[in-house]
Amino acid sequence: MPRPSRYILLSLFCLLVAACATPEESRTAADEEVYALLDARRAELFERPSGFTADRASDSLRARLLLDHSSETTLQLDIATSLEIAAENNRSYQDRREQLYRSALDLTLEQWRFSWRPSLSGGGSVNGTGDTSDSASIDSDLGMSKQFGSGAQVIGSIGASLFKALSQGDGWDAIGTLGLTATMPLLRGSARAVVLEPLTQAQRNLVYEVRTYERFRRTFAVDVVGRYYAILRTLDNITNEQANLESLQLLRLRNQAMADAGRMNDIQVDQAYQDELRAQASLVDLFETYGGQMDQFMLLLGLPTETFAELDRGELESLKTLDGTDFQNMDPEALVVLSLERRLDLVTTRDRLIDAQRRTDVAAEALRIGLDLEASVGSTSEEGRPLSFRSSNSPWSLGFSFDLPIDRLPERNIYRRSLLDRDAAIRAEELLTDTVLADMRENLRQTRSTAERYQLQLISVELAQRRVRSSEMKLDAGRSDTRDVLESRRSLLGAQNSATSALIEFALARLRLYRDLELLDVDENGIQLDESALPRLTATVE
Repeated sequence: MPRPSRYILLSLFCLLVAACATPEESRTAADEEVYALLDARRAELFERPSGFTADRASDSLRARLLLDHSSETTLQLDIATSLEIAAENNRSYQDRREQLYRSALDLTLEQWRFSWRPSLSGGGSVNGTGDTSDSASIDSDLGMSKQFGSGAQVIGSIGASLFKALSQGDGWDAIGTLGLTATMPLLRGSARAVVLEPLTQAQRNLVYEVRTYERFRRTFAVDVVGRYYAILRTLDNITNEQANLESLQLLRLRNQAMADAGRMNDIQVDQAYQDELRAQASLVDLFETYGGQMDQFMLLLGLPTETFAELDRGELESLKTLDGTDFQNMDPEALVVLSLERRLDLVTTRDRLIDAQRRTDVAAEALRIGLDLEASVGSTSEEGRPLSFRSSNSPWSLGFSFDLPIDRLPERNIYRRSLLDRDAAIRAEELLTDTVLADMRENLRQTRSTAERYQLQLISVELAQRRVRSSEMKLDAGRSDTRDVLESRRSLLGAQNSATSALIEFALARLRLYRDLELLDVDENGIQLDESALPRLTATVE
């Protein structure tokens, strides 16, 4: 085979090989590039890699539960396990993962636009008249182009063509071509910041999405914990109501025995029985509430609602070890300073203001005069010798083009709109700053007040217990009636439920405070508190 023919066939072979990437290989390549970007941004912003994946696990708990319909295994759920299951199966969580992935994918596209971009193309044809084939040709072209930050664009190409006159029976004739074209803007479009704006914005958008994703994870974790504690509160109310019901049943049986012996009237028997019925009705309502809460919790975790699960009541007991006195000494000004430094959505809003100013500069650049310098050079080989080029007879050109801003109404409107967008970004940053400060003060007030209410409710429970013991002793001694015992028991039940509610409200207020200070870290062990910043929050007490 003649050497030119081998050259052309080799080019076509390269073209075929380059086009043979399978969809799975393309997906793997995209994942590798995206995950590298995300790991780098995560390490930069939060000092550790993300371990991120956008795909739902094929063997997720939900998938296993749906596959094994006959399983009646009861899931044992503590808070850490609930957070892990929710992160794996919750649909909103998956939406946020995919949004983060898309943002990194957009950045890979912009990076590609400013890289060296090879291309390989070709084709072939047979030409003829009627039933006669006159000629055949094969063309191939290898190109390389790049957009530089200065606005310059360079395009180079190497081509080869094979031609054969079929009617004459001649061999293949080969011709090679070389070409190089460069364009350099001198005025409009020459500013590096303007040229790189799409890449810059894509980089910043990825940073914003990483922050948003992290903020979502922390907020979502607090929401899961809030639902978890709400169920524990209902279970605690059930336990209290069951204990109350048992006591009322004993009281009703005692009163019935006393009435049968003629030592008590029927009114007190009916009073005890009425409160017993009220307790039974309350239990029915509580179990209904518990069932609904569990269904909603399963939905939040992304599990089938028919899943059997039990929550760890020890999580409620562990809350009783929380110390609310630390919040009384917290310095509000230190909270404000820390929240302004760390609040992720506020940092992003400030950065978006910088983006708005930068877009104004880009829009102003479009109003300038366009003046571009253009240069090109090319060469064609000798016929039959596709690799033999002579520089002495290579054509070239050097010129310029200009575009006067005579009619720039679209560009004018874009510029004016960018000024309005910048002002809107300023207002958005001001509003969020004020909102963050107001929320921080409110969070601190709620944390302090709920801690105080919990301590007061503990005292109320102790007083109610003493009142129950006293009323029962007086009833046994005949110095009080059933109504006093029933009222004391109702007071005890209310105090116990209120104490549990106050404890949970304090725990959630504390979590919300730390969340808005960006001191929470969510990992496989649950919610961890970054205690390194806590000394800054405590006011000096003389």
